[in-house]
Amino acid sequence: MRVAFLGLGIMGRPMAANLVKAGNEVAVWNRTPGKQVEGARVAQSPADAASGAEVVWMCVSDTKAVESVLFGPQGVESTIGAGAIVVDSSTISPSAEHQFAERLRAKGVEYVDAPVTGSKVAAENGSLIFMAGGEEAVLAKLEPLFKAMGKQVFRMGETSKGQAAKLVMNLQIALIFEGFAEALTLATKLGVNVESLLPLIQASMVKSGVVEYKAPFILRRDFTPNFPLRLMLKDIHLALDAAKEARVKLPALETVEEIYEMAAEEGHQDLDYAATLTLLEKWAGVEVKGAA
Repeated sequence: MRVAFLGLGIMGRPMAANLVKAGNEVAVWNRTPGKQVEGARVAQSPADAASGAEVVWMCVSDTKAVESVLFGPQGVESTIGAGAIVVDSSTISPSAEHQFAERLRAKGVEYVDAPVTGSKVAAENGSLIFMAGGEEAVLAKLEPLFKAMGKQVFRMGETSKGQAAKLVMNLQIALIFEGFAEALTLATKLGVNVESLLPLIQASMVKSGVVEYKAPFILRRDFTPNFPLRLMLKDIHLALDAAKEARVKLPALETVEEIYEMAAEEGHQDLDYAATLTLLEKWAGVEVKGAA
């Protein structure tokens, strides 16, 4: 298929590379020049990338970035043809996503929101999980592209419901990791060996995929961003905004938001979100070898 891929960040670049490997004709664009994907044409603008594309796939930072890519100067809207499909794998406001979809559908363009769950490694090896919102027939057309980048697609309902599901997923990740980080901090303060604690956690009802993935990095004190803290904080803000619109109270997430805000103020915004652990350790007076 002829695909325009817009956004070559931590997740987007390997996703685009997998589309090329699967034999698609791919044009790529990134807001910051200089990023390339082997075998793909580098476009000069979103409009250039979208011209003649059957599918325009986005993976950019936030709601404003999606709006700019679609409707700004040299945006997708100016060149995309009727019958084309826009897919958004960014994580943005569900209500804004719905508005963007309605605007493009008025021009005969199909629209799917398909944010992902999975790490940088999953993006690289093509094992992402997609949460999709859109018509079943449109998702069926996209199946070869989903297969090139991921291992599963869950249809969550109409357009914007994929974004809603992603916020719910990241809400849980943030809370689960916070519990894990607090447990490690208290365990260390009480003299419990963390390396002995981890097998116990994973053998018990507390077992978690989040813990399984993050624990090796934490033991190495490696906070290289698989998912930057600033992006998790952005998603926490989105979840709280969506909750406010829905008149739902999320007291635990409100508390976690404060921790992420303080971690960002400490200069950890470009580290992995697991670096929130270092803030808890600092408050507790815990000295960890190699701690940031």
